[in-house]
Amino acid sequence: RLKPLNRLQVILQHLKMSKHTDSAGEVLLEKRGGAGIITLNRPKALNALNLSMIRQIYPQIKTWEKDPETFLIIIKGTGGKAFCAGGDIRAITDAGKIGDRLAQDFFREEYMLNNAIGTCKKPYVALIDGITMGGGVGLSVHGHFRVATEKTLFAMPETAIGLFPDVGGGYFLPRLSGKIGYYLALTGFRLKGRDVLKAGIATHFVESEQLPALEKDLIALKSPSRENIADLLNSYHAKSKIDQGKEFVLEEHMEKINSLFSANSMEEIVRKLKQDGSPFAIKQLETINKMSPTSLKMTLRQLREGASMSLQDVLAMEYRLSQACMKGHDFYEGVRAVLIDKDQSPRWKPAALEEVSDEFVNDCFKPLGNNDLKL
Repeated sequence: RLKPLNRLQVILQHLKMSKHTDSAGEVLLEKRGGAGIITLNRPKALNALNLSMIRQIYPQIKTWEKDPETFLIIIKGTGGKAFCAGGDIRAITDAGKIGDRLAQDFFREEYMLNNAIGTCKKPYVALIDGITMGGGVGLSVHGHFRVATEKTLFAMPETAIGLFPDVGGGYFLPRLSGKIGYYLALTGFRLKGRDVLKAGIATHFVESEQLPALEKDLIALKSPSRENIADLLNSYHAKSKIDQGKEFVLEEHMEKINSLFSANSMEEIVRKLKQDGSPFAIKQLETINKMSPTSLKMTLRQLREGASMSLQDVLAMEYRLSQACMKGHDFYEGVRAVLIDKDQSPRWKPAALEEVSDEFVNDCFKPLGNNDLKL
């Protein structure tokens, strides 16, 4: 028979294991070789991130960061369709409507997790295979390595639901080359496959079917440095032939994007697009006209300010904006139109850019005193 202490250890070990697989194992956390592995495991929900997942991932990253036997962290999704399609917007909407704390806690803890990834001392490798949007971008883009595949579909579509490209979007988007980040943020344009790499969002491109082998090789590395990990990723990247010679999807439009989206205000961007009148410009106008005018103005300012801020300051700013959205009209209306009733015809208030006052936008950026996000 087991000695009492041993039996207790076995029970505790068992509880520890089952703790990781309860809440239907929405996120799996395991240590293999020198790697800590985070697996987002809500395939039916396209691995959308909820608060209970955030509360499991955050302390685990902090633990692995301190552990001398953990040399890197890998994050991936299950189900073959998505890495992570975003945050659990449905839950946040329900909470926000009734003034539930979740609408504060979710954003606060999600941004704390984004910051933990952005400041992580251990190399962090995100395998962004499949749909990677919104909250999924926050789980990957701030880490050292982001591996895209031919199945990657990247977007920050928040302006279409009365939100703004958060999770540190105000940090990484304005730092992409030219005005590409502004373009992606305001229009929600989707990048696919190798284009995610060419835009500067991914660091490597590896064919989807090679990921299990890559993961195995990453796990097998013996006390690797960041350079060792980079070398391994580079070798897989070099072998990937899919779409190798293809031109960047936005290449022919980059000159226009850089000039049209460099304007200081949304009204000016719209004016420039109208003046340009090219098929590309007209298409962008059509897209922008569908978005929440409040979100567009908030987003443009978020990116312009975020361009010269630290990630921590950007996340603190975005937390203020998130709470302004929770108190406003457009977020609930956008979620209704896009995700609930799916009639795709949100009635924004105010309905036009000109009606969104600078004063209102300024208020969204104001400090929240004791409720501010402190990182």
